[in-house]
Amino acid sequence: MAADRPWPAPAKLNLFLHIVGRRADGYHLLQSVFQFVDHCDWLHFVLHDADRVQRLSDLPGVPPQQDLVVRAAQLLKAETGYRGGVDIRVEKHLPMGGGLGGGSSDAATTLVALNRLWGLGLSIDTLAGLGLRLGADVPVFVRGHAAWAEGVGERLQPVSLPEPWFVVLMPAVSIATAEVFGDPELTRHCAPITIRDFLHGAAGNVCEPVVRRKYPQVAMALDWLATRAPARMTGTGACIFAAFEDEGAARETLAARPSGLDGFVARGRNRSPLVARLESCES
Repeated sequence: MAADRPWPAPAKLNLFLHIVGRRADGYHLLQSVFQFVDHCDWLHFVLHDADRVQRLSDLPGVPPQQDLVVRAAQLLKAETGYRGGVDIRVEKHLPMGGGLGGGSSDAATTLVALNRLWGLGLSIDTLAGLGLRLGADVPVFVRGHAAWAEGVGERLQPVSLPEPWFVVLMPAVSIATAEVFGDPELTRHCAPITIRDFLHGAAGNVCEPVVRRKYPQVAMALDWLATRAPARMTGTGACIFAAFEDEGAARETLAARPSGLDGFVARGRNRSPLVARLESCES
């Protein structure tokens, strides 16, 4: 039995990213703001009675057993004892290693969608807890609201932000978060700031200098976009973004980008498209 229509797994942007310390286990302590955009991967679920989780789509370099989508479905089955199964096909539109959270978002959508489709009845808090076991970024996608984030990214406070049009540029490189977080020149002891500080512009992305040094393509894209509007990298890269008040200006900027540089225009969203999809099932 197929789900009636696909489920969105939206991109996120880190509107800023500071590292304020490190835990004893080596995990970095962060401050960030997550906001969604309405540019998504799309997940298709085919339910069946067999006790099996299967990925139907190919993801180069990621074996099925390592895929967060497969792991999310298997975790949900293990935690609930659900005996049926699912075949999952992912339409990928978010680049791997781009800082848009594509893998985490796919995992969150799998948890939220299968909780609904399998009739498990788990709460959002429970699903977010399961998501944290898959990755620090998964809970914000499960909860589906723009958020101020602290800890390793799991301590979330909902925020209401302007919802501009974003130009997102995607340099043709994939950047591993571990590579950036392991760089000896990464700034790891930013002074903590408040939401008020962020709203008044006292924030940046501490990963940008490391990525600029290692990836000239990202540096070039940042420098070009900065001639049009204040530009910033999301997460540990490689994607960069700038906000515009109207769609026309954003699309004009995207059209003028340097040859060979891919990108898209999307609207900022404080409420994730995944939340809207879930609510449409319940109405």
